[in-house]
Amino acid sequence: MTAIIFGLLTAALFATSTLSTSRAIRIIPAQSIVGSSMLIGLVLTIPFAIADGIPDGLRGGTIVWFLVSGLGNVGGLLLVNAALKVGKVGIVAPIVATEGAISAVFAAALGESVMPIAAFVLLLIVAGVVLSAVAPDPEPLEHERPLRAVLLATAAAAAFGVSLFATGYLSDDLPTSWLLLPARIIGVLVLAIPLLVLGRLRMTRRALPFVIVIGFAEVIGFSAFTIGARDSVAIASVLASQFASIGAVGAYLLFKERLGRLQVLGVVMLVVGVATLTILRSG
Repeated sequence: MTAIIFGLLTAALFATSTLSTSRAIRIIPAQSIVGSSMLIGLVLTIPFAIADGIPDGLRGGTIVWFLVSGLGNVGGLLLVNAALKVGKVGIVAPIVATEGAISAVFAAALGESVMPIAAFVLLLIVAGVVLSAVAPDPEPLEHERPLRAVLLATAAAAAFGVSLFATGYLSDDLPTSWLLLPARIIGVLVLAIPLLVLGRLRMTRRALPFVIVIGFAEVIGFSAFTIGARDSVAIASVLASQFASIGAVGAYLLFKERLGRLQVLGVVMLVVGVATLTILRSG
């Protein structure tokens, strides 16, 4: 039951972050959104990291993976922002949710065996991405560029996949609070501080609530997932990946974003493929 509750909570929080990002990116630049939300996340996380103390596993090669995890996450967020600026949540979110599949590809490239059915599911996911890119859009947004959005979302998924793989490597050596730190430290050092120094950190009254929600949702969502995963990795992972479905429904209800039938088919292929692959990898 714990895995179900916290898996659904994770999905709801990540969907909330995605929906908030889709609004904030229309007000301020992506760098300001990511830098500011990471600053908020760092403030939330540091007290818990201090309480846990410096882990013994933070040394040598672990530090390299620490940096890879952070850079991949921050790069992925910048790409997601760019994708949401020119594309619909219902298309971008399901593609980004393939991060776990991409992580599986990296694992396979490094020698982990892949079942034939898993390879088939990966092809299904690729087909879903392609269909989402080429399917006609019945009600395009004024600023929409579907192909560009799909390409950016795919690049974001790749960046998140690298970050996820690195985080998985670190999970045996670091507590949850320290797994949250890489992206937030790098986001603050690479984006927030330089933008502040240069006077280019943009924030408005309209954007601030969205950025605060993003900062909180990302930290609490990841923490919720770790709690759910302790009960059942498979259940928590499958339910968490459904943030894409929740995001698409939320975008339809809140922003009136509609998808065509072929676009919906592509999204369904992505959602089903991600859920199936997650079950196979966790089994």
